[in-house]
Amino acid sequence: MAELHLLSPRGFKAAGVYAGIKAKQVNDVGLLVCDTMASAAAVFTTNKVFAAPVKIGKSHIARGKLRGVVVNSGNANACTGKKGEQDAIAMCQLAADKIGTDPHAFLPSSTGIIGHHLPMDKVSSGIVAAHAQLGDSHEHALAFGDAIMTTDVRRKSAAVEFKVGRQKLVLAGVAKGSGMIGPRLALPHATMLAYLTTDAQVSPAILRKLLQQAADVSFNNVTVDDQASTNDTCCILASGASGVKVASERDVKSFARALVEVCQSLAYQIAADGEGATKVIEVIVRNASSEAAARAMARSIANSPLVKCAANGNDPNWGRVLCAAGMVGVPFDPQKATLKLQGTIVFDKGTPTRFAADAVSQDMRAEKVTIDLNCRLGKATSTCWTCDLSKEYVTINADYHT
Repeated sequence: MAELHLLSPRGFKAAGVYAGIKAKQVNDVGLLVCDTMASAAAVFTTNKVFAAPVKIGKSHIARGKLRGVVVNSGNANACTGKKGEQDAIAMCQLAADKIGTDPHAFLPSSTGIIGHHLPMDKVSSGIVAAHAQLGDSHEHALAFGDAIMTTDVRRKSAAVEFKVGRQKLVLAGVAKGSGMIGPRLALPHATMLAYLTTDAQVSPAILRKLLQQAADVSFNNVTVDDQASTNDTCCILASGASGVKVASERDVKSFARALVEVCQSLAYQIAADGEGATKVIEVIVRNASSEAAARAMARSIANSPLVKCAANGNDPNWGRVLCAAGMVGVPFDPQKATLKLQGTIVFDKGTPTRFAADAVSQDMRAEKVTIDLNCRLGKATSTCWTCDLSKEYVTINADYHT
């Protein structure tokens, strides 16, 4: 069976090209287009400093219908005033003109350095070139995925096949994100971008509800440096090309499971590709007093530079974990809690345990380090993914602008 990818769902084409926005000759303009008008939904950054394409994208997605997305990397088009908004609209206009549709049917995205106007001559030529190269092969999907990357080292893609009744459908996605990662995505009111496709027939209302739910347990639970970008965007397009309608409660649940699976896979891949990362840190907080409490503690542990540095040095310094859990102002009692590092109990009900520190340190050399905190205060659980903090992270971000 052929490998599933972004364009495996029926009804989509994509392309990615190099237009000269980036100094390095790698793809920097991408188009993802549905053959017909698709049901669509999107979630965006809640940062009050948001980029021009986010403002325009919120407007264009409001009716729940899109023909596609047009993306550039290498320039965020953020903090660029009215000119930035005009440029985002121009991107949509040109993409729409090439396929013969309304410019409001395109969602624009940009990622890269903040505070610089887009080189619209290059962006425009890139959109024209991308349109000429549209296709539905795996290579086209890879080219589009490459076009959205900035400091990313690895491609990020995921896809699943699921059933509605007896019919097999596909849900797939690509994402980018390596630094400036701490998304707080909500329905409209280095950046994380994610684009999802499916050939299911799904109403915009259902897509909006399920996308927010999926984002809450995936992208909103991944952090590299807890920086909510000006440009964070996740968009899903449902072509309906399968002719299979997702409407019944059972079918909606099946679709929701597939959506969460893809989004969580992409979120994990973002953590694994964190700037300077050598490993993923998976933080699980169990049996907290509430979901909000579980999420707050998990995120606090994941964001602790002390925890992240300890992971980088393979140091089972469990005190840093407890400190991070107890500082966020939610119910937590160390006298009831149990903490595990890589499956080894290092703290139990207010008391450190005897464990082989050298053995746990050796276990922490793995590609994934698991921190498991059982609060014993309720039934709520939350998982957060991050990466270790290395010297390379500082180097990358010290040199990013210059």
